[in-house]
Amino acid sequence: MQLETLISQFQNKDEKAFEKLYHMYSDSIHGVIYNIVRDIDIADEVMQDVFIKAWNNANTYNPRKGRFFTWILNIARNAAIDKTRSKTFKNSSKNLNAEFFVDILQSTDDLDNKTDAIGLRNFVEKLAKTCIEIIELLYFKGYTQKEASETLDMPIGTIKTRNRNCIKTLREMLL
Repeated sequence: MQLETLISQFQNKDEKAFEKLYHMYSDSIHGVIYNIVRDIDIADEVMQDVFIKAWNNANTYNPRKGRFFTWILNIARNAAIDKTRSKTFKNSSKNLNAEFFVDILQSTDDLDNKTDAIGLRNFVEKLAKTCIEIIELLYFKGYTQKEASETLDMPIGTIKTRNRNCIKTLREMLL
């Protein structure tokens, strides 16, 4: 079945289309969410919320503005970041054991394998080193532009400009 037809059926509230899209994208979406929240149970919860939000707002997706995967990925990324900024999440993070932090240090040096279900890693790896760093921080690790600016020791304006240029380059590769 063509993706455009599947998305159209999804927008018309076809449950079978929802199931197919869920199975197509759930691993990638879960990987991105997990990279941000770093907790499997919370990632599961946020992923469920993301697909419900996508279902409820399916009519807002416009193929002329971008790909369906990008649309749902943005919903997921924003939901995961919102979750990490919530009071409940911050309170639950206060009593974490050292294993949590060891895992973060070991596994966030590179793009997580779970985010590569659609082959995105191959395209990202073709970008300049600076682009890889910025995209990894902003999109795969959930950093804000300010946090990325501090981490990379670059002015925030430079981060914004490079991010825009890197995404443009990545989009050109994909299309």
